[in-house]
Amino acid sequence: MNLRLPSPEASAPEARRQARLRAGLVLPRAPLPPRQRRRKLGTTTFMLALHVGAVAALLPWNWSWQAVAVLAVLYWTTVLGVTLGLHRLLAHRAFEAPKPVERLLVLMGTLACQSGPIEWVGLHRHHHLHSDQPNDHHDAGRGLWWAHSEWMLHEIPALAHVERLTGDLERDPLYGWLDRWFLLLQLPLGAALYAAGEAWKVPGGGLALVLWGIPLRLVLVYHVTWLVNSATHAFGYRNFDCPDRSRNCWWVALLSFGEGWHNNHHAHPSSARHGLRWFEFDLTWQHIRLLRALGWARRVRLARYPG
Repeated sequence: MNLRLPSPEASAPEARRQARLRAGLVLPRAPLPPRQRRRKLGTTTFMLALHVGAVAALLPWNWSWQAVAVLAVLYWTTVLGVTLGLHRLLAHRAFEAPKPVERLLVLMGTLACQSGPIEWVGLHRHHHLHSDQPNDHHDAGRGLWWAHSEWMLHEIPALAHVERLTGDLERDPLYGWLDRWFLLLQLPLGAALYAAGEAWKVPGGGLALVLWGIPLRLVLVYHVTWLVNSATHAFGYRNFDCPDRSRNCWWVALLSFGEGWHNNHHAHPSSARHGLRWFEFDLTWQHIRLLRALGWARRVRLARYPG
């Protein structure tokens, strides 16, 4: 495809768009339809408030080793809940687990505030059906910022397909309840963090632990999750010739407990292990191995690197 250089009279946004096209970071896409162009006020306000809270957590008077420990434990809990529970267990059924274990992992993932498990799984399955195509709701061809987080601030047609893609989950009353009330999980967590901060007399008191354990944690987990949608569709290498832009990105894999081996995952979506080569460390897969050793993971589905 021949792309013309923008004229000197071209607007700055158009010049930037043309530069991204030449770099291969975006693909030719039709503009969003009018009904999708408006941002959702509730979601935008919520995300802005969380980012403000995350900055407040980092103010010097809110810092303590206890806060760091709370963040680390809850980051592990939440990211593992997303990668192990929502993604590899529910969305792809890469292994089976006893119902109590499955539900615990799903609760951990729902703490990430990325909607409830049914909507999360439905949207993810839709992404795999249409990866990097115009109807992919976080289509990387529309640009890295859109794929990273802009998509969620707009109405997305993919939501209409969630029910069709999640028939195996719709019958579970817990998952239905979590889809409606997933935000409520932050309330008991916040109360426990506040009580612990007051009891431990940490700098900043209970509010400091709430800020580290909820807005700062959520913002970190959001951006790590979003990097899988954006960075791993632009940066890294490919082991498999998939019909999309998926890449294996080592630094995203480290942050996301193995989800950054994204080209491997798109080539073999139902594999419980994403890191297929000896140097592709996959922390989520190590947890699945532990569950299997304990008898809590069975029928584990695995892909192998052919080289």
